[in-house]
Amino acid sequence: MPETITRPIALFWYRRDLRLHDNAGLYHALRSGYPVLPVFIFDTDILDRLEDRADRRVEFIHRTIQEMQDAFRAIDTSLIVRRGKPLDVFRDLLREYDVRAVYTNYDYEVYAKNRDGAVADLLRENGAGFHAFKDQTIFDRNEVLSGSGTPYTVFTPYSRTWHARLNDFFLKPYPTERYFGHFLSLNQRSVPSLEELGFTPLNEPFPERTVAGRLLRDYKETRNFPALRGTSELGIHLRFGTLSIREVALQAREHNFTFLNELVWRDFYFQVLDHFPHVETGSFRREYDRIEWRNDEEEFRRWCEGRTGYPIVDAGMRQLNETGWMHNRVRMITASFLCKHLLIDWRWGEAYFGRKLRDYDRSANNGGWQWAAGSGTDAAPYFRVFNPTLQAQKFDPKGEYIRRWVPEFNSLDYPPPMVEHTFARNRAVDTYRKALRPD
Repeated sequence: MPETITRPIALFWYRRDLRLHDNAGLYHALRSGYPVLPVFIFDTDILDRLEDRADRRVEFIHRTIQEMQDAFRAIDTSLIVRRGKPLDVFRDLLREYDVRAVYTNYDYEVYAKNRDGAVADLLRENGAGFHAFKDQTIFDRNEVLSGSGTPYTVFTPYSRTWHARLNDFFLKPYPTERYFGHFLSLNQRSVPSLEELGFTPLNEPFPERTVAGRLLRDYKETRNFPALRGTSELGIHLRFGTLSIREVALQAREHNFTFLNELVWRDFYFQVLDHFPHVETGSFRREYDRIEWRNDEEEFRRWCEGRTGYPIVDAGMRQLNETGWMHNRVRMITASFLCKHLLIDWRWGEAYFGRKLRDYDRSANNGGWQWAAGSGTDAAPYFRVFNPTLQAQKFDPKGEYIRRWVPEFNSLDYPPPMVEHTFARNRAVDTYRKALRPD
C-alpha cells in the first residue's frame, strides 16, 4: 500500500454528481488541505428495492463509474467503489483510513437526508467533519423565497424571482481541474462488474452528454411533438450529474428561454420536495387524499402494457417499456389518463415510472404526477381532463409517433378503448367533487 494512505485525508462521496469537472463538493474537498480520496457506494438500501435485475439506471451509473475510473487513472489516483449500506461502508473506511472530513453534495429526498444525517453523526463520533454543498440546482433550499420569507408553492411567482436573481455568479463553474494534484496518489482499484452487483447488462446506448445549439434554439417549437427529436433527452445526465447544471443553464440562457424555464421547474420541484417532504407519499394538497380511487388492478395492468385502446397512451407506455424513456408531452397524457380516465391512484403510476424511467427523478416526477392528478402545487384543476384523441390530433397529427409504437393500430388486433372519454370525464369530475366538496 502506498505510504500516503497513513496520512490524514478527506473523502469525497460521489452520489448524483458523477463527473470530475465543475463539481462544487469536489472543489471544496480538493481545497480542504487534505489529500482527497474519491468514493462511490452502490447503496444496497436502494439497489435491493429495485424490482428489475436489468435496470438502465444502474447500468448507466456503472458505465459512468468505469469511465470515471479511467479519468482518475490518468491523474494517478483511483475511485474507491464499494457495495453495501452507506453506514457500514463508512465504518470500514474509518478503520482503513485516517479520515478527517467527508465532502459531498446535497440531496433532497427524505431517504437521502436521513442517510446523510446518520453518516454525519457517525463521522462526528469519530472526530471527522461532514460538509455538503449545492450542486444539482442553480437555486435551492432557501435561496428563492417569497417576500414573506416562505417557500413558494406556485410556479409563476417562483419563476419570476428565480429569473430576477439569476446572474453570472450562479452559473460560474467550479475549476476543479486546477486542484487535481490534491488527490491522494493511489494504485488503481477495481470496479465490481454489473453481474457482481446482481444486475444483468442491457448493453443499450444512452443519450449524448451535449446539447446542440440548434436543438436549444428550436426547443420551443419542437418540444411538444413526440414524433420529432425535439427534446434534449438530457434528463439522465442531469439526474446523475454527468453534466453540470450550471453548464446546461448557461447554454440555455444564451439560446432558448423556454428550455431555461424547464430548468426552473426542476429547481422548483427540488424546493417543494425539500420543504414539503410529505409529497413523497401523499398529496401536496392534503384534501386530495380523500379521493376514492377505483384502483382496478386489471385496468392498471393494461395501462402499464400499453393496451388501453387509446393509441397515444399506448404508444407512450410502450416507448417507456421498451426504451426506459417517454416523451414529456406523452408523460402528461398517460398520467392524466391513469388518474382521471381510470381513477387509479397517481402513486401507482408514479411508482411505475419510478421503476421504468432511466431519467427518473423523484422530485420532478412526483411534481408531474401530482399536477396530472390535480393534487400538486401548480396542479391542473380536477375538472380538466385531457382528451387523448384530441391530444393525438394536435401533437401527432400525421400519426407518426403512434405508428412507430402501435403498429397494429387500425387493425383488428388493436383493442377498443377500455373506457369512453365523456363517461370517464364525468365520472372523474363527480368523484373529485365528492371528495373535495363534501356536503
